Amino acid sequence: MKHFWLIGNCITNVCKSTACMVEYVSNAEMPRMGQACVQHGRGGMGCGKPTGDGRCNMFIKGFTYGFNGRRGMYRTEKAVLSMERLAALGGDWAALAFTVLQDTFSSTVIRPDYRYTVTDRDITFAVDTLHGLGLKVCLKPMVNCADGIWRAHISFPEPETGRKNYWEEWFSSYTAFLCHYAEIAEETGCEMFCVGCEMLGTEAREKEWRSAIAEVRRIYHGPIVYNTNHGREDGVAWWDAVDYIGTSAYYKVAQVPGDTLEHMMEAWEARKASLKALSERNGGKQIMFMEIGCRSARGCAMMPYDFSHREFPYDEDEQANFYESCLRSMWNEPWFAGFFWWDWYTYLPEAQQEMGFSIAGKKAEKIVREWYAKKRS
Repeated sequence: MKHFWLIGNCITNVCKSTACMVEYVSNAEMPRMGQACVQHGRGGMGCGKPTGDGRCNMFIKGFTYGFNGRRGMYRTEKAVLSMERLAALGGDWAALAFTVLQDTFSSTVIRPDYRYTVTDRDITFAVDTLHGLGLKVCLKPMVNCADGIWRAHISFPEPETGRKNYWEEWFSSYTAFLCHYAEIAEETGCEMFCVGCEMLGTEAREKEWRSAIAEVRRIYHGPIVYNTNHGREDGVAWWDAVDYIGTSAYYKVAQVPGDTLEHMMEAWEARKASLKALSERNGGKQIMFMEIGCRSARGCAMMPYDFSHREFPYDEDEQANFYESCLRSMWNEPWFAGFFWWDWYTYLPEAQQEMGFSIAGKKAEKIVREWYAKKRS
């Protein structure tokens, strides 16, 4: 079966740095592991210099969009205004993130809640809108538990403890879930697909994950990433099955509330050594921060993942220092593939002192604009 692929604005051992040219390739010939910068006719993949084996180095100037979206929200004027403001940051990527539910952490069936789950039409509209604004899209379907338990705790007893193979049932449902959205990613020309986010309780099931990813690759022919959690990167034995190593980089970089930019820089410099070693252990595979961010609240750089402590005082400076320290530290590392900052809201925040992860109208927004206007050396 033949597919049309456009190659452009990238440098590899097989393509020229021309505006765009068409190459006909079969499924079997389709490059994997980032070996060529190919996509659905939307320019280059944001690559830089080739690596020694001919792979292009990815570098993403991105943000996560849409996580708090619900049925119908993406197709509203307020959502389009938010996407336009996102594009005006000067970045080149958006991770379109949305959730589908299973009832509890131990449920084996994943299904939409038709009251809340974004529809296929919503997703297609958002992808088309983001593409129209000049952004590449990583489609990021996520599973959440309706009972509020973090998806990292999804887990089941081993098959030999009973008559029912819960793992087999869950992975069957999860693979079908992935394949449904992989088909949308393929049809809408998404330039990347994320096969999971912080699924820590499932990561040891190597055989099942490899099988699920193989099924996705039968449908979606672009790069694939998996998003583990900070500090758990070494717990994934199947990084070779995906094209990029993704992590939620909510690392502690402050020692006290209101810590200095210099101290945060020191923390990032120390963190880089372990991340670089992770890349090297996986054949130089690039690492990307599939999630990273910090609330505009004093003390949150000590626990950037926090969303619950609303008693903390408002503090734009600590959020801004978190952003600046990370951007300075990571920007020119060749093993680093870039950022999907968390999180750009489906609708722009209305509160003047919004204490969440949004940077809209805050000091961190100016910092991101300035960095995203630069090129990596």
